[in-house]
Amino acid sequence: MSEYMRPMSFGDLINWIKEECKNEGKVFGVRKEAFYKNESKTKLKTIFGDEISSCVGPAAGPHSQLAQNILTAYLTGARFIELKTVQILDGEEIQKAIARPCILAEDECYNCEWSTELKVEEAFEEYIKAYFLIQVFAKEFNLSDKKDFAYNMSCGYDLEGIKSPKIDSYIEGLKNAENTEIFKECVAYLKENIDLFDNFTEEDLEAISPMVCNSITLSTLHGCPAHEIEAIAKYLLTEKKLNTFIKCNPTILGYDYARNTLDNMGYDYIEFTDFHFKDDLQYEDAVVMFNKLLDLAKEKDLVFGLKLSNTFPVDVKRGELPAEEMYMSGRALLPLTLSMAAKLSEEFDGKLPMSYSGGADAGNIVEIFDAIGQPITVATTILKPGGYVRFKQLAKETENLLEREYEGVDVEKILALRDEVIKAWENNKLYREKVGSRKTESTLPLTDCYKAPCKDGGCPIHQQIPEYLKLVDMEKYDEAIEVIANDNTAPTILGELCAHYCQSHCTRVDYEKTLQIRQMKLIAADKAQAKYVENIKATDLKSDKKVLVIGAGPGGIAAASYLRRNGMDVLVREKLSKPYGIVSHIIPDFRIPDEEIERDYKIALNQGVKFEFNSEVTESYEELKKEFDHIVVATGAWKEGRSPVEVGSDHVIDALDFLWDVRMEGGAKLGKKVAVVGAGDVAMDCTRTAARQEGVEEVTLVYRRTEAYMPATQEEVNDVKAEGHKIMELVAPVEYDGKVLKCKKMKLGDFDASGRKAVVPTGEELSLEFDSVIGATGARVDTSAFEENGINLDDRKKPKTLESYESNIANVYIIGDCLTGASTIVNAMGQAKTVALDILKKENLPNDFKIFEVKEDEEVLYEKRGVLVDKKEGKDEGSRCLKCDQICEICTEVCPNRANVAIKVDGFNNLHQIIHIDGMCNECGNCGVFCPHAGNPYKDKFTVFWTEEDFMDSTNVGFLKTGESSYKVRLENGNIIETKDIKKDLTENMLKFIEAIEENYQHHLRPAANVKM
Repeated sequence: MSEYMRPMSFGDLINWIKEECKNEGKVFGVRKEAFYKNESKTKLKTIFGDEISSCVGPAAGPHSQLAQNILTAYLTGARFIELKTVQILDGEEIQKAIARPCILAEDECYNCEWSTELKVEEAFEEYIKAYFLIQVFAKEFNLSDKKDFAYNMSCGYDLEGIKSPKIDSYIEGLKNAENTEIFKECVAYLKENIDLFDNFTEEDLEAISPMVCNSITLSTLHGCPAHEIEAIAKYLLTEKKLNTFIKCNPTILGYDYARNTLDNMGYDYIEFTDFHFKDDLQYEDAVVMFNKLLDLAKEKDLVFGLKLSNTFPVDVKRGELPAEEMYMSGRALLPLTLSMAAKLSEEFDGKLPMSYSGGADAGNIVEIFDAIGQPITVATTILKPGGYVRFKQLAKETENLLEREYEGVDVEKILALRDEVIKAWENNKLYREKVGSRKTESTLPLTDCYKAPCKDGGCPIHQQIPEYLKLVDMEKYDEAIEVIANDNTAPTILGELCAHYCQSHCTRVDYEKTLQIRQMKLIAADKAQAKYVENIKATDLKSDKKVLVIGAGPGGIAAASYLRRNGMDVLVREKLSKPYGIVSHIIPDFRIPDEEIERDYKIALNQGVKFEFNSEVTESYEELKKEFDHIVVATGAWKEGRSPVEVGSDHVIDALDFLWDVRMEGGAKLGKKVAVVGAGDVAMDCTRTAARQEGVEEVTLVYRRTEAYMPATQEEVNDVKAEGHKIMELVAPVEYDGKVLKCKKMKLGDFDASGRKAVVPTGEELSLEFDSVIGATGARVDTSAFEENGINLDDRKKPKTLESYESNIANVYIIGDCLTGASTIVNAMGQAKTVALDILKKENLPNDFKIFEVKEDEEVLYEKRGVLVDKKEGKDEGSRCLKCDQICEICTEVCPNRANVAIKVDGFNNLHQIIHIDGMCNECGNCGVFCPHAGNPYKDKFTVFWTEEDFMDSTNVGFLKTGESSYKVRLENGNIIETKDIKKDLTENMLKFIEAIEENYQHHLRPAANVKM
């Protein structure tokens, strides 16, 4: 495909909007219900003199590049539009200079693009078309009777370029567009077609002022010298007579401040040197310059101020984008931008005007606006799922503050806000719970791509999570536990202890906070599991084949439960005295008591699973196969872990031994001072358990990396911190003699193959006194039984199996920790489910796994889209679920250019199908970041092309309409055909798509006739 965007003509834009609104009640994918109208009639008077009906808008960037982007922003609540920066380098020159993909907004945002990718003349035309579209449809949709928005133009990056005829014409055109061709063209079109509109009249058209914009923001490249910045600002104030803002770079804070702030907030992985901090405008020089420019602006009866802030240049170290340097924004920029605002406001006693952009979102926008009092623009939050619709929430949050008279920046408020933001856990990187990408491994299909990644790709046992979340929210607990127990043989144990991979894939991760799915499961179990267990009746045996499960841990019991309920005869042999292995013998009872474990055990008992405890299996597998047709080995990982020290390992207590002694033997004697070495969930259990032992006064967790790289779930780490235990980071134990733990001090190095930063010694050493040291560096697997039975092992001594977990010995399966090494309960259960299905298939038995359908009203789901909602208490948390397998459409939301479109096509399962409009796409890659599949919608979805050049430059499946009834089509197999008989020549799926587009979505095809090449 081509990265070249093809701007639409003004007439095509009008037709698109009218047709889409009439047929679907949408404009560029945004439902009319999501349009914003300031019902309170409040207005913000900007320091430039504009009266606007909300204080928010798009930052100069991808959301203010094309006419449709700007209109979409306005419709959803944006009223201060920062037009994307123009510079002398433009069009194909800059398109070729930008690496693709160029945006990565997984959490904080990175980009490697900067100014408009259009020619400057094209950019000007887009901004004028949008200027008219806003005023036409504000009236047509009854959003405003008069102009209630403002433009702010942006230019860069040096004085010579800004003085060039190309940029000068652009600036003068926006100051007064009356004599420009595009202004005249828009006026003429509207006059000739005024009858297209119900509410917009000729009087309204005559009222549209050609004075488009009276303010400008100077965007300077990093390294632009102070004298150049000052010269440009003076030129804009004196020669161009424009209210002028300078976009200030975060480097003005100094390297040490920026580095320490980001490190302390968990962003220590963001790499940058002190180069730009030395090369950019220095704080002392800036203060002198800003004072001079304030005086000059006052003399000229204009306004001078700052735009805070520019993006922050950082190094590409983990392959984030195909560039050497990229620009950071979003929530990692929030503390730096507020620090700039606080520092400069204090310096100028609040008299230096500022507009704001840097991590603003629904959770902080009220406080930011309350302190600054001028427009706030955003980019990162509307690049995330929900997209433009979030503007409506931002506008509503600040609506009642608009009428206040501007008296400068409130210094006390901005200082307090800076300190509060830096301190608040919600702004820490780790609040996201170490989630990187939510993407899963599934191929992005051409059709029916809706997917709830929590259950499909997230949950190893494929629990039907959206369904039971809805039922819990509705207090239908009996139905909820039925849905849960369909796939989950231990609802209570997983309600307490699950590693909840589902939560790492929840779409809400990219909103504000993942849904607390595990907690919802536990609520259902607490409310309804007892009754559910009472009603279980053992299934009649449907086969004379017998299954032996070796090991009564979570994986073994899961396999037994799945098989027995489907009619197989199952015996579980366990060498310990009770069920559930690590859960009941090792995990502390303050995390899960015996009573809760027992209620899960009763599920298997009532289903008819037979158990033999204190029954260690010493027979060979071949011997066992004489009695049993299938054997499932689930013996866990009980061998002590590798010693955390090189010398003195005999003095170190193994984590499993310690936790066993506490849970099974009544406690452990440790002395007063205890160290726990490790950083997984077991290490967190050891730390908290050790602190509860008699005589222990202090427990210290020792880890060679930093908290951000701890393999433990963040909530487990938070529990340790909440209890007040010490955590020593960047400390690697070397030797322990029973009294003194000798350690090396470490520092973070470069990123290694695991994606974590490597650690390297600093050369310093520590000697720490501890009465006991517990090693929690991972349990190992005793492979002797595998070796004795001839199981094929790999180089790491792990069993080799098929995808069904069947070993090289027929009908002998291996699952859980004894297969993978120490892992998670739910992973073992997922493997058990795979094994059970394989055995049932071999025995020609059907399985009883059901698909439940718990639909939510589509209007309710659409109303939730884009709205940030804090996590809720109790069963109400379920209401935050977005039901992504019922409605996904994330790719349509996150596309700034509206290039991904949801359309109705008969004959498919999903509510809508996704098509891609090639001419509107610049390959930024944002849709691929957030698509829950492994693919990229801009490459993998059915594509509508507008030009032959773009069609041939692409590999996408799709079509170009070449005549009244002729098409050029790229088929699913990659072949290109030309056809006038699509019913004969196309596959059924492609035929359905083209017929639907021709019948109901002609506006997606019409721009092709007027594309400028």
